Amino acid sequence: MTMTVIQFVLERLKAIGISDIFGVPGDYSFPVNDAICNDPHIRWIGCSNELNAAYAADGYARVKGVAALCTTYGVGELSALNGVAGAYAEHLPIFHLVGTPSMAIQSARAPMHHTLGNGEYDLFRRMTELVVCAYAVMTPQNVAFETERLIAEALFHRRPVYMAFPADLAEQPVLGTAEPLAAPRSNPDHLAQATTAILSALEKAETACVLPGNLIHRCGLQRTMQNIIDRSGLPFATMFMDKSVLDEHQPAFVGMYDGALMNDDVRQFVEDADCVLTIGTLMSDLNSGAFTARLDPARTITIAHHNVLCDGKTYIDVEMGDILRALAENVPHRGWKRMSAPSLGAAKGSGDDPIGVDALYPRWADFLSPGDILVAETGTASMGLGFARMPKGATFYNQTLWGSIGWATPAAVGAAIAAPGRRVVLVTGDGSHQMTATEIGLFGHLGLKPIVFVLNNNGYLIERLLCKNPEIAYNDIAPWRYSELPHALGCDGWLTARVTTCAELDAVLAKAKHAETGVYIEIVTDTYAASPLAMKLHENLKSLYKS
Repeated sequence: MTMTVIQFVLERLKAIGISDIFGVPGDYSFPVNDAICNDPHIRWIGCSNELNAAYAADGYARVKGVAALCTTYGVGELSALNGVAGAYAEHLPIFHLVGTPSMAIQSARAPMHHTLGNGEYDLFRRMTELVVCAYAVMTPQNVAFETERLIAEALFHRRPVYMAFPADLAEQPVLGTAEPLAAPRSNPDHLAQATTAILSALEKAETACVLPGNLIHRCGLQRTMQNIIDRSGLPFATMFMDKSVLDEHQPAFVGMYDGALMNDDVRQFVEDADCVLTIGTLMSDLNSGAFTARLDPARTITIAHHNVLCDGKTYIDVEMGDILRALAENVPHRGWKRMSAPSLGAAKGSGDDPIGVDALYPRWADFLSPGDILVAETGTASMGLGFARMPKGATFYNQTLWGSIGWATPAAVGAAIAAPGRRVVLVTGDGSHQMTATEIGLFGHLGLKPIVFVLNNNGYLIERLLCKNPEIAYNDIAPWRYSELPHALGCDGWLTARVTTCAELDAVLAKAKHAETGVYIEIVTDTYAASPLAMKLHENLKSLYKS
C-alpha cells in the first residue's frame, strides 16, 4: 500500500528513534495530527501550549538524541519558536512538523486566519530559517528525497529542521523513492594527521587535562570518550554547560571548572596543565565563569564537531566521532597527575532553622540517587546544584547557553517520557515555574512520577542580583500557593508539601526518597538566598554589562 506524504515522514522518524511527538493541534495541521494519532507506534503528547511543547521536545532530545514537534501554521509555529531557537543554540536535533494552508489557498493569496492578511504564505517559514539548519515544503514529488536530506542535516549539525506540510498534500501518495544518505566521514588523511598531532602533544606533556563538552553527549559519544579516559588515565574536568557528560563518580573527575569564579584548585589544575584537550565545548559567558577562564591557546587542543585545532594548525573535515575513536584505539596509558573533586560539604541547619543556601544545596545533593535525571532550571537553582557531585550514572541537564526561564518544567516532562525507567528530579525557581507550570498536569495525565522541587524565594532572584535596584517591581511575581497546584492540575495522590524549616525539609525528603507517587515540594527560602556562584556572577556580569 502506497504511503502518504506524512506517513512516509513518520516512518522515517520512527526509524531514527522517535516514538513520541509533542505538540498542539490546529486546523491546518489536522492531516498531520490525524496521521500521528492513527499510527500505532507513535504517541501524540498534547501540551498546554506550543512553547511548552518545544521545551518538552528539547528535554526528550537530550535523553533520546532526537525529538519531534508538531504545530499549526503561524500562531502555533511562532509560539514554539523560542523553544526551537533554544534547541538550535544547544545542538538538539528536533524535527518541527508544521501544518500549513493548502496550496490552493496559498496560490490564491487568500486572506485566511492565522495569516497577516497580505497573501504572503512563506513569512513564518522565513522567520524560522535562522534557527533551523535546513527546511523544506513536503510534497508527493519531493518528500522521499527531502526527508532523507533533512534527517542527514539534523544529525550532521545536531540542530532543528523545519518540515512544512500543506493541508492538501500531506495525505497525497508519495511519488518516487530515495535511499537514506550516508553518514559523514572524515577525510582519512586529515584524520590521521590530527590523530598523530594530538598523540604527539600528549607524549610531550608532563601534565594534561580533558574538558569534555556537551557535544559529546549530543553525538552519543560518551562511551567512546570514557574509553579514552580509561585507556589513557587522563584526568578531566567539566564546565557548567557540560556537567555530567561523563560520570562524575570516578577517580578521573577533578571537578567543575568555572574560570576564576569557583573551585580555585580546579582552575589552577586545568590552567597550569601542559596540555588541555577541549572536546565539543563552548567558551560562552556562563560556561567560562563570565569569561574568566584562561586557557593558553598554545597549550590547548580543540576537538570541535567537524574539525580539530592542534598546535596552531586546523584539520578540516575531521568528524568528532572519528577522531575520538582513533584516540581511544591509540592513546597510551600514563600515570597522569590527578586531584580529588571538591564537594558541597555537609548540610547545615536543623530543627526550626530557616532553609539557607548551606542547608539546601547539600541536602539536595545527598537526596540524588544513582541513575537519576536532574533537570535544573536556568538561574540560581542550577547554579547551586551545578557544583554538587552527581551520583553514579546520574545526569544533569540545564539550559546554560539559551537560558530561557520556564524551560525546565516542560523539559522535565520530555525527559521523563524519553526515559520512563529512570527517576526524574526537577528543580525550578518560582518565577520560572509560573511561566510553564501547567505542564505539571501532563505528568499526572501520563502517569509519570517525578520529584519536583519549587524554590520559592519570592520572585526573580537572578534578576535581583544583576539589576541596579533589586527591589524594583519587575522582579516581583504573584504569590502562588505552589503546593496546591498538583491537585488542581489533576495529579491526584501525589505527595505534596510546603516547607519553611530544616526539620520540615528533612522530614519530607525522607518521605520523598521512597515515594511511589509523584512528589511536589515547595521550599521557602529568604528572598536573597543565593548560591556562591550566583553571587560571584552578580559581581562579574554586572561589570561585564557595563563594559
